[in-house]
Amino acid sequence: MTRSVISQVRASRSAILGSVILDRHSRFKTSDISAQLKMLDTTEGEFSIDEITEFINLMQLYEGAMYEVSTKLEILDDEFQVRFSHDPIHHMERRLKSIKSIIGKLQRRGLPISIDSVRDNLFDVAGIRVICNYRDDVYSVSNYLSSQSDIQVLRVKDYIKNPKQNGYRSLHVIYAAPVFLSSGEHYMPVEVQFRTIAMDYWASLEHALRYKSDLPDAKLAEHSQTLLDCARSLQNIEVQMQNIHRDINGAPRVEETPHTTA
Repeated sequence: MTRSVISQVRASRSAILGSVILDRHSRFKTSDISAQLKMLDTTEGEFSIDEITEFINLMQLYEGAMYEVSTKLEILDDEFQVRFSHDPIHHMERRLKSIKSIIGKLQRRGLPISIDSVRDNLFDVAGIRVICNYRDDVYSVSNYLSSQSDIQVLRVKDYIKNPKQNGYRSLHVIYAAPVFLSSGEHYMPVEVQFRTIAMDYWASLEHALRYKSDLPDAKLAEHSQTLLDCARSLQNIEVQMQNIHRDINGAPRVEETPHTTA
């Protein structure tokens, strides 16, 4: 390698390193969580400092697992682009349940309000919604992720092949992903919902109808029936568009639901 080439490589490396910014985002703070926990009405009384600290540590693990899985999904999407010139993932949404939502879910189930109760009973504290372009993409991405050696599949609910009565379709998979801290390796659950753009479009409207509207019962029933009809129509349209996509694209065709491994 000539000196001029070496100089160019070094200059390029310096430019790249100079543009690298450590992505630090807002973390949980003891003071914030303490204030939120004190505002909650629980029969167990106030949370101790040790319990608050333990809760923060647990949420950090959930967050770490969520980012671990989302990174794996981003890498899979990049690989599809390189191999097949096709991006199977349209976009992703990540979220951690709020403290109020976590405590509320435990209370509705009649479960103790404790760290162990959260860890043993709630598997959707960390969640990722993966919006794919086509149904093939849903099964391809979910199966490739499920087959990775450091990932465990804890639970699978396929509402695409077996839609809910109201027309809801989506593939729900709960993964256990490793988080490596100074204290060692921790496997944490992450719920991933895989759905197509059309499924997500429908689900968003149906959610708004159920939880964000004050319509009369008759109007609510009318819209619910219309949405059910729309779900069936969208399913037929998706099949037709999927067939066209298959003819013009060489991406994998996978229709098998992931299997549990744990």
